[in-house]
Amino acid sequence: MNGSIATPAAVRILVVGCPDWPLVALGVVSDEPALVLGAGRVVAANGPARAVGVARGQRRREAQFLCPEVRVLARDEGREARGFEAVVSALGAVTPWVEANRPGRCSFGVRGPVRLFGGEVALVRHAAEVVDAAVARVGSGSDGGPGSRVPGCQIPGCRVGVADGAFAAGLAARGGGPAPEHPMIVPRGGSPAFLAPLPVEVLLPVESLAGSSAGPTADLVDVLVRLGLTTLGAFAALPVADVLARFGTVGLDAHRLASGIDDRPAGHRPAPPDLAVSVDFDPPVDRIDRAAFAARSAAEALHERLSTRGMACTRVVVEAETEHGERVSRRWRDEGVLGPAAVADRVRWQLEGWLHGPPAVRPTSGITRLVLAPDEVVPASGRQMGFWGGVSAADERAGRACARVVGLLGPGSVRIPEWRGGRDPDDRVALVPFVESLQETGSVGDRGRGSARSDQEVKPWPGALPGPSPAAVHVEPMAVGVVDAAGAPVTVDGRGGLSAPPDRLVVPRSSVGTRPAAATGERVVAWAGPWPVDERWWDPLRRRRRVRLQMVTADGTARLVVLTDGRWTVAATYD
Repeated sequence: MNGSIATPAAVRILVVGCPDWPLVALGVVSDEPALVLGAGRVVAANGPARAVGVARGQRRREAQFLCPEVRVLARDEGREARGFEAVVSALGAVTPWVEANRPGRCSFGVRGPVRLFGGEVALVRHAAEVVDAAVARVGSGSDGGPGSRVPGCQIPGCRVGVADGAFAAGLAARGGGPAPEHPMIVPRGGSPAFLAPLPVEVLLPVESLAGSSAGPTADLVDVLVRLGLTTLGAFAALPVADVLARFGTVGLDAHRLASGIDDRPAGHRPAPPDLAVSVDFDPPVDRIDRAAFAARSAAEALHERLSTRGMACTRVVVEAETEHGERVSRRWRDEGVLGPAAVADRVRWQLEGWLHGPPAVRPTSGITRLVLAPDEVVPASGRQMGFWGGVSAADERAGRACARVVGLLGPGSVRIPEWRGGRDPDDRVALVPFVESLQETGSVGDRGRGSARSDQEVKPWPGALPGPSPAAVHVEPMAVGVVDAAGAPVTVDGRGGLSAPPDRLVVPRSSVGTRPAAATGERVVAWAGPWPVDERWWDPLRRRRRVRLQMVTADGTARLVVLTDGRWTVAATYD
């Protein structure tokens, strides 16, 4: 490898991952197309649906266009957490050092367990059998929730992979399976060769694939593809100094992953013992919402303690104790550092699986004590506030307020505008579920702070309408007629030219608008355009061709009128 970078000793990691865990937790049958929606996008799809093009990150309309008969299910995060807690608890018989990442993925080091089972192959076989049995119980509805599995139908299970580092092991698990005779084991020292032919898109976290957040890694991957570096091997061949100079720390971290180097953050070390935060409940609590609300405050207090010492947490231990002395402790790790929102989410997942899980793991009394202890820390990268523009104190307060509402009402309860870019007003801004930014950790961009960027802060879109933007964009465009002075309909030729200047805008009396015009039409006193656009002409499924006009009628109303497939509609109204 080019450049000078210290290569730490390889740490062998076993990863248990289930890419379709939302479907498994719901007990969905596998012989009919099915998908799970979360925040308006596909978060999981089974084999029959993927066979016709359905993929994570797609919108519902696009997925149903590709597979009209697909069964659409709403995501149940509580049930996912309850089901995966049974899987993690079952792995406790293999090793007590299981690290959970999220419902559907966990991992542990193989150094200790491999000695007990006589080799990595035997360890993988045993772990796969344990996981497969636990997943079968979850899919059959014996996890404590109502099962919807049809007898005789198979449910996709979790996959197991072993490699040097969690990143390579996770990718190995994607290509492996729970069958004991086919363990996916990357030989020691073979991670660089295993990763080299894989596309750079595997650097994206699962959340980005599901469409929840783009972030700096997505921008990096986009640049690499445009530069022709489409595989991890091509990216890893670049000198480290050049990568750091061009892409910064984000590029350096991605380069380490592509090179097969242990993906633990550089400079990690055990946390001091006096940073733990505890919450006592009197009377004991047995409701998830009350415990999650308290966990949110505890997570913020933990973050403040770490920040004052210039630290950030990469692994946290969540421990809960009941009135009868029952105790559950779980280690949680994520990609990068853990902010307050990430810690609070993991507390909620753990308590969901414990308090509402199967009878074998469910406590007999309420929780009296909750402890959050950082188990592994790194130096905090910090964040410099700008003198002009950027994130302000008001943005910080607004973000904390939205986070509190989400903690009370659950994920997806708060929606914020997000700039998407586009040529039409309805494409430029979309309402997305609020996801608290991890800006305080220096790992994620400004998404989730609740501010949509203005037109001046983004790159130009060729063919976009000139400003200002309309005040109201209609959810359902209103059908109208555009006629010339002779009363003939105005048409547009193949070159985007009008057959005649528009003279009147005819709005049906039954149409619902701001001020419906008479059936004879309102006289057009001013107009601008046309602005033709032909998008995605190379894709027959997504091609869109239309012509836009701006019109002001005699009553003083300004409208954006669009011609699509020979039909005029009012898409938006100006103030």
